[in-house]
Amino acid sequence: MIDNSSYLNYCQSRIEVALQRHLPSLQRLPLELHEAMHYSVMTPGKRIRPLLVYAAGHAFGAPPETLDNPACAVEFIHVFSLIHDDLPTMDDDDLRRGLPTCHVKFGEAVAILAGDALQSLAFEVLCDGDIDASMRLKMIADLACASGSHGMAGGQVMDLTATGNSLTLPELENLHIHKTGALIRSSVLMGAMAAPGEKQQLQQLDHYGKCIGLAFQIVDDILDITGDTETLGKTGGKDAAQQKTTYASLLGLPQARERASQLYDDAVAALDAFGERADPLRELAKLTIHRSY
Repeated sequence: MIDNSSYLNYCQSRIEVALQRHLPSLQRLPLELHEAMHYSVMTPGKRIRPLLVYAAGHAFGAPPETLDNPACAVEFIHVFSLIHDDLPTMDDDDLRRGLPTCHVKFGEAVAILAGDALQSLAFEVLCDGDIDASMRLKMIADLACASGSHGMAGGQVMDLTATGNSLTLPELENLHIHKTGALIRSSVLMGAMAAPGEKQQLQQLDHYGKCIGLAFQIVDDILDITGDTETLGKTGGKDAAQQKTTYASLLGLPQARERASQLYDDAVAALDAFGERADPLRELAKLTIHRSY
């Protein structure tokens, strides 16, 4: 049995191996497409979403090997969204995780197709594994909803529409509940779904996911102002340059930090019923608030 203090480090190593295992071989045609997929996925990242899958599954007693496939699926969806978000027709960014974005390195057409292929791969991976078939179907439905017009895709449209326009705080939170929060909440719920037996306290777990999703975005907004491009691994100051309403611009830095802190407190409070089993989730909440990139 792995103790709580080392569980996340163990999962961090585990997800890297699992992602590599599920990606298509670099020796298999079409070579350039598969190279673009590997390049985008295997560039070192925080892996917050797959770690949330492992941590939530841990809270419900799921063995790590059961969680590999859903953890990979959410990361493939996340990377697909990053590839498309960086395109010139979206956020038009040249840097991601400190390296040239996929479309800069491989061209726009290959980047679009690499994102499409990763989206498909996510659901292919979810179709396999040791989880009960009926539960896998629920996980597929949940991830599809989090990725589509009621989740990330819808949030991205809201973001594009809002660029250059002023938003109220409820409008901004609604945008990010879709664009950022939906996949984070899905990651948490999929970890719970992967565990055998009855699921209690799912509502509390979902509230944790909602709070962490919003807190994550607020910290992103703060870092866009306070961080530099080298530390962030992506272009700093883009929100202001694109005249986007952010938590930092709407509330000011002190109040934005206070709001993130309140969301952290709410997230941790939602885990009270889980006891020590939820320590990895508590640690991820702390990392979300105190990260520097």
